[in-house]
Amino acid sequence: MNTQEPLEVVVGRLLIAQKKTLALAESCTGGLITHRLTNVPGSSAYVIASVIAYAYEAKVAALGVSWDTLNKFGAVSQETVAEMARGACEKFSATLGLAVTGIAGPGGGMPGKPVGLTYIGLATPERVIVEKHLWQGNRLQNKESSAQAALDLLYRYLTQHSIL
Repeated sequence: MNTQEPLEVVVGRLLIAQKKTLALAESCTGGLITHRLTNVPGSSAYVIASVIAYAYEAKVAALGVSWDTLNKFGAVSQETVAEMARGACEKFSATLGLAVTGIAGPGGGMPGKPVGLTYIGLATPERVIVEKHLWQGNRLQNKESSAQAALDLLYRYLTQHSIL
């Protein structure tokens, strides 16, 4: 990868080359991933849709996340992000679904779920890959770290999906 190019540019080129499309489901990043992807000219060839689903109700209505999952595991969980990613992929008939949920801060943390806890999910035709991160920055830094990590997960899948 050319380190001079932003990750969203490289990912876009890979999506086009592999004839893949992407639907996004963002919570704690508030659309930042989609913003970065759609800053790239030609991104309409691969970005199908994006949902910013903050509230439980939005996760259920827009992405098909189950109330049982939310009530049992909470919005910030590997189970919820997996359902968000799968839901985005299915609702918009995309090849891939990329989702993120977390606690950006400065408030909102609780025992077992501290500020900075973030889950990123990538729904592929084969399975859903989930990564857990714990950021240590302020709200904006945590959002930026989450967006970068989500694009990095997508990049790694597109370049070496046999490893993931």
